[in-house]
Amino acid sequence: MAEESQKKVVFDREAAKQVVFDGEAASSLVKELRVSFSSGKTRSYEWRISQVKALLKMMAEQEDQIVDALRSDLAKPPLETVVYEIGMFKNSCELVLKELKQWMTPEKAKTSITTFPSSAEIIPEPLGVVLVISAWNYPFLLSLDPVVGAIAAGNAVVLKPSEIAPASSSLLAKLLGEYLDNSSIRVVEGAVDETTALLQQKWDKIFYTGNGKVGRIVMAAAAKHLTPVVLELGGKSPTVVDSNVNLEVAARRIISGKWGCNNGQACISPDYLITTKEFAPKLVEALKTELENCFGKSPIESKDLSRIVNSNHFARLIKFLDDDKVSDKIVYGGEKDESKLRIAPTILLDVPQDSLIMSEEIFGPLLPIVTVNKLEESFDLINAGTKPLAAYLFTNDNKFKEQFVKNVSAGGLLINDTVLHLVVHTLPFGGVGDSGMGAYHGKFSFDAFTHRKAVLYRGFTGDSSIRYPPYTDTKQKMMKALVAGDVPGVVRALIGWS
Repeated sequence: MAEESQKKVVFDREAAKQVVFDGEAASSLVKELRVSFSSGKTRSYEWRISQVKALLKMMAEQEDQIVDALRSDLAKPPLETVVYEIGMFKNSCELVLKELKQWMTPEKAKTSITTFPSSAEIIPEPLGVVLVISAWNYPFLLSLDPVVGAIAAGNAVVLKPSEIAPASSSLLAKLLGEYLDNSSIRVVEGAVDETTALLQQKWDKIFYTGNGKVGRIVMAAAAKHLTPVVLELGGKSPTVVDSNVNLEVAARRIISGKWGCNNGQACISPDYLITTKEFAPKLVEALKTELENCFGKSPIESKDLSRIVNSNHFARLIKFLDDDKVSDKIVYGGEKDESKLRIAPTILLDVPQDSLIMSEEIFGPLLPIVTVNKLEESFDLINAGTKPLAAYLFTNDNKFKEQFVKNVSAGGLLINDTVLHLVVHTLPFGGVGDSGMGAYHGKFSFDAFTHRKAVLYRGFTGDSSIRYPPYTDTKQKMMKALVAGDVPGVVRALIGWS
């Protein structure tokens, strides 16, 4: 029995070695997927559509499991999961099924007299084998939305979900393994070691969603292979509030975008508010009233608020509140329960710019309010920092709307609401500057994983000697006119006029 037990231990150790995902395993995976891609199977319209339909089927059949996984990882309310994770992704799939044929169709391009006679077209072709590294806060949507774009474009894909949401990561690996074509679509679970092993490989594109610190690591790794990247990062998304608005509606919409989206743990959540000193007290009171309407008198116990994802993020948020520069600025909330990883919606008023909470993206349920004398001062205040992923404005002043759109640079702007620009598939979603590069959603997801290949067609008729040596003054004049598209100049050169 002892010998059998010893053999079992050895066998278990060997099995454990086999599942270690290192550089060698990553290299082998990429080679395997390149063979699959080279076979041409992922390029066909039929294959792409079949995989998108399989994803739709998966979301419909496994909704309860997805809700449970997100409840385990984040205590995310089922409504948020069903609407923002499952519902939005289903919409993405439905759009692909409706529009893919058109997206794949070569686009005719005009030609000029320079290449006459000729015709031209732009052919959308898949990049090859791509890597998607996802985030933990919306682990299904932020994993599968880029993946469906890569599939629609005809690529082989590796998805690396975030280990910070372990239940969701495990479920993604299980479900994609069951529903999709594993010869071309794979999931790799793990943490830093596994991500590092993946980043050591040569990919045809890397799509990363997360924070700027890791984004720089991804970009540096990609640069070694000249691999293009899409970086969906974040930043301190400002919300400017004018005094001429419907305050009740504005407060509700701010609450929906801040605390109604994963309790502030979203890249496009309002990070801080800007309003005038005179109007700030009214805004605070409106937010207090509507927060109580939404989450009750003890919001820290509300089942409609997600918890903080883990103890590290909890400690990071508490550090913001413990800063001496803001400890006396809390005008609402501040309750916390470390054992349950819960922090109540918290509002801070007149927060100084040099405080810790204003130094980095909050990514949690804390909302500082910065006051100015005139609302026009908000432009300089916003532009003094790095460019955010989103910027919001609440106003009924059309001139001020125009000034805001003109003067504020951000990944996306939204007037008189928050976060809803995310659901408009005809708008690109992406950052600028420190908040990221590249964009996706709708056709932009297809474009993100597609190379637009230029093709020019010519026959053997109409060949002219003017492009060939020996060169003469007449040839030079004609070539100069042809390159410039100057038809009269070509005629003058032909008849010998200068």
